[in-house]
Amino acid sequence: MLSALANTGIEVVVGVPNDQLLRVGQSRSTAADWINKNVAAYIPATNITHIAVGNEVLITEPNAALVLVPALQFLQSALLAANLNTQVKISSPHSTDMISKPFPPSTATFNSTWSSIMLQYLQFLNITASPFMLNAQPYYDYVKGQGVFPLEYALFRSLNPDSQISDPNTNLFYTNMFDAMVDATYNSMQAMNFTGIPVMVTASGWPSHGGQNEKAANVDNALAYNTNLIRHILNNSGTPGQPNNQVSTFIFELFNEDLRAGPVSEKNWGIMFPNATTVYSLTFEDMATTNTDSAVLRGTFCVANSSAPHSALKQSLDWACGPGSANCSAIQPGQPCYKSDDIVAVASYAFNDYYHRTQASGGTCNFNSTAMVTSTDPSHGSCIFAGSTGANGSSGGAASGPVSPDNFATQIHSCWLIHLITLLSIIVFM
Repeated sequence: MLSALANTGIEVVVGVPNDQLLRVGQSRSTAADWINKNVAAYIPATNITHIAVGNEVLITEPNAALVLVPALQFLQSALLAANLNTQVKISSPHSTDMISKPFPPSTATFNSTWSSIMLQYLQFLNITASPFMLNAQPYYDYVKGQGVFPLEYALFRSLNPDSQISDPNTNLFYTNMFDAMVDATYNSMQAMNFTGIPVMVTASGWPSHGGQNEKAANVDNALAYNTNLIRHILNNSGTPGQPNNQVSTFIFELFNEDLRAGPVSEKNWGIMFPNATTVYSLTFEDMATTNTDSAVLRGTFCVANSSAPHSALKQSLDWACGPGSANCSAIQPGQPCYKSDDIVAVASYAFNDYYHRTQASGGTCNFNSTAMVTSTDPSHGSCIFAGSTGANGSSGGAASGPVSPDNFATQIHSCWLIHLITLLSIIVFM
């Protein structure tokens, strides 16, 4: 991978896996060998900018906690010896579980169990001008909260006036959980008398599929979260507590991990299946200059669930064409999408029109569980669905094929890799 990324200009983060941390943290020569083999050998052709030392070590690998800072220091010494210390910065990703009480952000502090190590870690970051690497996953906090926070807050969607969330100590309003997590990290560092260390979010995303008890893990929510995350990051707005500090962010993750242990959701954070077909489509273009409805949802469709009772579909259809303000003219008698004997097809058109019109402002593909998101284009004949090529003013790019691990969508695959690696960089664990 590092050779393939040579001469592309793409920024790359190389990771030291947790199972190598003990060796690197106990031997200066091992750390030097690691730098020579995995970093120095590829620079300058490959644009390596950061090293992520371990992943959530203090929470997941407490036996390696005592060697975390020595590992950072040994690797830094090796970078100095190779004259790479100004180009490559070293840090270690931490989970928000390191923060005892993340809300309100103004009173957040790191877990006192790790105070000594966190103090050394922050001193290292401060001296080397390196970022605090944070894995910010609102999905976990939303699920653990069991209804304390609304789903809209976790997905960057608009909150109604009665559900506004504010920090009572600063009177700052938080429109999304991601910003609150980042500000909680800044304030936790400030509580230990460190300011000026930037936060880099090394993992943020949402699972597209889950088990029976993981209702929030679905394609609709994953698409909404990552779409809104990209929009939020690209508008350079910062956070309520740090409005002038843009947060560099990496989406977790490119591929589903079908062999990963644990709950079903743990295997399904990817925006691609392991064979490189898309789970759902995103755009990494600047939302300020793009038609967000057509660009974000092109190749994605909201269709009726054929197994839903027809009475429930009829009720959802009436809502979509009524209060939902979907354009249902194409499913009227005599029009191209009208089918008198197929309520699934008729409802699919209405649901999809509503979804494409409203997704950017919080609309969902749910309809009381009578609808679902797919990348199979339901267009037929002269009945063209929003999101299909040429529909509703969209231009260019064929709709992606069915959501299936067996369907190799070459065109979508190519576009994905170009957009993903140029905007969000790449993390490579060696």
